[in-house]
Amino acid sequence: MDARDRLIVGLDIPTVSEARAIVSTLGDDISFYKIGYQLVFAGGLDFARELIDEGKKVFLDMKLLDIDNTVAKGVENIARMGVSMLTLHAYPKAMQAAVEAAKGSGLTLLGVTVLTSMDEADLREAGYDCDPRSLVLRRAGQARDAGMGGIVCSAEEAAAVRPIVGPDMNIVTPGIRPTGSDAGDQKRVMTPADALRAGSSHLVVGRPVVKAPDPKVAAQAILAEMAGAL
Repeated sequence: MDARDRLIVGLDIPTVSEARAIVSTLGDDISFYKIGYQLVFAGGLDFARELIDEGKKVFLDMKLLDIDNTVAKGVENIARMGVSMLTLHAYPKAMQAAVEAAKGSGLTLLGVTVLTSMDEADLREAGYDCDPRSLVLRRAGQARDAGMGGIVCSAEEAAAVRPIVGPDMNIVTPGIRPTGSDAGDQKRVMTPADALRAGSSHLVVGRPVVKAPDPKVAAQAILAEMAGAL
C-alpha cells in the first residue's frame, strides 16, 4: 500500500452537504473516508453508499456493542453495503459474533481497544484497574484470537501491538496530528510519519484536514509526510 491507501480522512462534520463539499475539494488525492456517529445521524449512511458507488472506500466507525445476535445482524447488513471497514468494541463475544457474520464478505472488522481520548485516570473512573497500554495489549490479543481483521489503537501503542497481532492484521490509528497542529480532545497523539514507523497500517485524520483553511493542501502535506516514512 502507498500513502494514499493508508490515509483515511475522518468526515467528522455535521451535514452531508459539507461532507460532499470536502470530498469534492480533496478529489482524487483521497480515496478513503471515515463516517462516524455525527454524520451517520445526518444522512451519512446514504452518503456512504454514494461514496462507494463513486469508487471510494468507506470506514464506518460505529463501535458496535450489543448482544451477539444484534451485532451479527447489524454486521450482515453493513457488509451488504460494500463498506470496507467497520469498528466494534473489542469485547470477545461481540467480536466472535461479528467475525462469523462477516464471513465471505469484503468487510474488514476492527476492534476498538481503548479510545484515544482516554488516559489512565479516565479508565480508572470507568472501573478499569489498569493503564491504557495494558488494556490495549490484552484486547489486541483477543481481537487476534477472534479472527478480526485489525484493531484500532493509539499510535503510541502500535509498536507494542504489532508483535501481538502479527504482520497481516491492520492497525488503524486515530489521534494523528501533523507537527504543530492542535491535539484537541485527543490525549494520546502522534505525527503521521512516527505512526507509520511505529507499525500503524492506516492513519485516521479528521480535523487537521477538514478544518484546515485549505483541506486539499493539508491532505497533500500529510500524504507527503507519510510517503517519506514508507
